[in-house]
Amino acid sequence: MVYIAVMGHGVVGSGVVEVFYKNNKSIISKAGIDMDIKYILDIRDFPGLPYSDKFIKSFDPIINDPDIKIVVEVMGGLEPSYTYVKRCLMAGKSVVTSNKALVAAYGSELLEIAKNHNANFLFEASVGGGIPILRPISQCLAANEIKEIAGILNGTTNFILTKMISDGMDFKSALELAQKLGYAERDPAADVEGMDACRKICILASLAFGKHVYPEDVHTEGITNLTLEDVKYAEAWGGVIKLIGRVKKIEGGRISAIVCPAFVKKESQLANVDDVFNGIMVRGDAIGDVVFYGRGAGKLPTASAVVADIIDEAKHLGARKYIYWAPAEKGYVCDYKDMASSFFVRVKSHDKAMTLKAAEPLFGKITEAVCPDSPKDEAAFITQPMPEGQFERALASLSSLDINVISKIRVMADI
Repeated sequence: MVYIAVMGHGVVGSGVVEVFYKNNKSIISKAGIDMDIKYILDIRDFPGLPYSDKFIKSFDPIINDPDIKIVVEVMGGLEPSYTYVKRCLMAGKSVVTSNKALVAAYGSELLEIAKNHNANFLFEASVGGGIPILRPISQCLAANEIKEIAGILNGTTNFILTKMISDGMDFKSALELAQKLGYAERDPAADVEGMDACRKICILASLAFGKHVYPEDVHTEGITNLTLEDVKYAEAWGGVIKLIGRVKKIEGGRISAIVCPAFVKKESQLANVDDVFNGIMVRGDAIGDVVFYGRGAGKLPTASAVVADIIDEAKHLGARKYIYWAPAEKGYVCDYKDMASSFFVRVKSHDKAMTLKAAEPLFGKITEAVCPDSPKDEAAFITQPMPEGQFERALASLSSLDINVISKIRVMADI
C-alpha cells in the first residue's frame, strides 16, 4: 500500500481528493499498486465529509510517518509550501505540486534535492491546469530541438480580452464580469498584470531549454492599459490582441523571454483560443508547430493533472523520472531591449500626414494603421522589427515633438 498526504484542501486540494476517490479503481489499476490518502493537512475543519477523519492541522505527522511515500502540495504561495516540500524531498518522499510560484522560484533547487534523495518532484498542473504540456515537452517531443514556445497562459486575461473583442466591453466591465463569474480574484493583479503568465513561461522555458529562468528576468506587461480602440485597430489590421508568454532560443546559447499583449494574426492557431481556455504552441525543428489547447485552470481540470502525477510517482517509487534543469546563469536571459520587435503605435494628432512624416525618420519604414471608427485627431502606424531599446528612444523623440503617444503594443505576426 502506498500512502499519500495532501497538503491543502482549497479549490484544487478538494478537487484532488474528489477525483482520487471518484475514479479510485481506475487510478489504482493504472498505477499498478494500491494507494490511499492517509492525511489531509489544513488548518480549517471540514466536518461531514466522507474523509473528515483524515484531516490534520500539523505538518509533523506527514514528515515523520515513513508510510507516506507521496506528498501533494496544493496550498499555494511560497511559504510554508517551500519549507514543507523541501523537507519532504530530503526525507525521500516524492512530491506533486500545482504551485507555479513555487516551481518558478525554486524549481532547480527542488529538482536537485529530489535527484539527490532518489525521489520525484512533478508539477504538470503548474502550467496549463489540466492541459498536458510539461510531460509532452520532456518525453513526446524529446527528439526535437525546441526553437520556441508561445502561448496564452492565463484564462482570466483571455476571458477579459474575449469580451472586449467579441462583445465590445471595456476592460473595467469585462474584469467585473470575470470576477462575478469566479474567473478573477477580488485582487486580480497577478492575472491582469501578467505575473501568473510570467511564472508559467518561466517553467516552460526552464524545462525546454535546460536552465532555470526566474520571473524577475522576464519583462512582463499586463492588459490593464488596453482599450477598445486598440482592439478595433487590431481587427482592422487582420488580427486580435492576446496576452502572450513567449520564449525563444537565440544565438550564443541564450534565450529571450517576454510576457505582453500582442497583435496576433487571425490565421494564427492562438488567435482563436477564447474565453477561459489556454493555448500553448511549441515549435520544434522536426515536428514544426504543435498546439496544446484546453482549460488552463479550474478545480477538476487542475486536479486531473495532479492525480496523473500521483499515478506517475506511484509507478516510479524507488526510481527517478528524469525531469531536471540546471540552476540559473547570469546573462542567460537576454535583455528584452536588445531584441527586435515590431510595434503598433497610436498617437493623438491633429495632422495625420505630418505625424506619419515625422515618425518615418525615427522608426524607419512604417505602415499606416487604419481603423474606420478612429477619431479624426488620431494617427496610428506599425513599425518594422527593430531593437526595443532603439524603439523606445524613437518613441521618446516622437513625444518630444509634442505628439502624445496613447498606446504601443507589440505585433507578433509570426506565431
